[in-house]
Amino acid sequence: MNLNSRRIASPHHNAVLDHRFSSIVRWRTWLGCLVLAVLWGGGTTLRAQDSTARSPWQWSGYLEAYYLYDVGQPDDHTRPDFVYAFNRHNEVNLNIGYLKAAYQTDRVRANLALMTGTYANANLAAEPGVLKNLYEASVGVRLSRQHALWVDAGIFPSHIGFESAVGAVCWTLTRSLLADNSPYFESGAKLSYTSADGAWLVSGLVLNGWQRIQRLAGNQTPAFGHQVTFTPSERITLNSSSFVGSDTPDSVRQMRYFHDFYGQFQLTRRWGLIVGFDLGAQQQAKGSRRYHTWYAPVLIARWQAGEKLHVAARGEYYADPHQVIVPTDTPHGFRTCGYSANLDYRLTEQVLWRLEGRRLTSKDRIFTDHGTPARANFALSTSLSATF
Repeated sequence: MNLNSRRIASPHHNAVLDHRFSSIVRWRTWLGCLVLAVLWGGGTTLRAQDSTARSPWQWSGYLEAYYLYDVGQPDDHTRPDFVYAFNRHNEVNLNIGYLKAAYQTDRVRANLALMTGTYANANLAAEPGVLKNLYEASVGVRLSRQHALWVDAGIFPSHIGFESAVGAVCWTLTRSLLADNSPYFESGAKLSYTSADGAWLVSGLVLNGWQRIQRLAGNQTPAFGHQVTFTPSERITLNSSSFVGSDTPDSVRQMRYFHDFYGQFQLTRRWGLIVGFDLGAQQQAKGSRRYHTWYAPVLIARWQAGEKLHVAARGEYYADPHQVIVPTDTPHGFRTCGYSANLDYRLTEQVLWRLEGRRLTSKDRIFTDHGTPARANFALSTSLSATF
């Protein structure tokens, strides 16, 4: 997810140590609260075994370790700036790990999930303190006894796109170009309605910005979004999502308009297909009637080769010639296509092993190959994840 900035470490060693120590203390405090909530929920569940009522408390977790080898051999072990998930080269690392406590009754729901990993370091670099470690923190109230009409507020997974920071629910090991450069998360409030048969989900959102927990300094302009998901059967899902707002200070406000569409189809028992298309436009200057545009199509096909084995292939393209989302400082901007092949093997119901090869090519020399600018990049990655 593109924030167009990465945090630069302070040169003062003592200040860094103090900051790290305070961050560790805050992290332990958050984790302690979550563990207490989980234990309370677990105790409630045990007590409820003697009754017919189900405990409103649930807990869950996810861990995804990975190793990625970039043939370009980046000296700092970091993948290109437009890659936020699985972005470390030639080291075994944790992309994301989280622990979640959830509470739900007929009228109230709440979620708190704390995370760590290279995904959090890269994608939430602009957020202060412990906000970097929040995967989800929200509370919701049901407004109608007869209908599934909810209002929720807090920090949520994004309403945009078919991919998630949680790799096990995605068809490919790495995230697509359009997923890495559109919001993974958001903060604000949303009103949502789900039809009685579950076929329709309709949401309206008021947001703090384009993938921001804390509002950008100097920006007082609210952002808005919508989501409409239609699932006529278990084999078909169609989704439309949007964002309208500004990711610049009000003094130089440039309005951004963005739409994501995708369709997910289970063609046969073994074959599945995802088609996605993102389109965005941003004002060239405050008050201008001229816009810079970008777009990104993606196609993913998946085949179930066996009871525990899946194979997937992906083709994608991202065109941002005016560098609205991905700055490259090159003549043609960010015009990149990619191809990948993916192998998934489910070791147990909770554990998934994956292997992927991915090639990216660009019109300009935006990659590096042993320190030399290059137009192409290849990476081989593997991951092991557990859901519990």
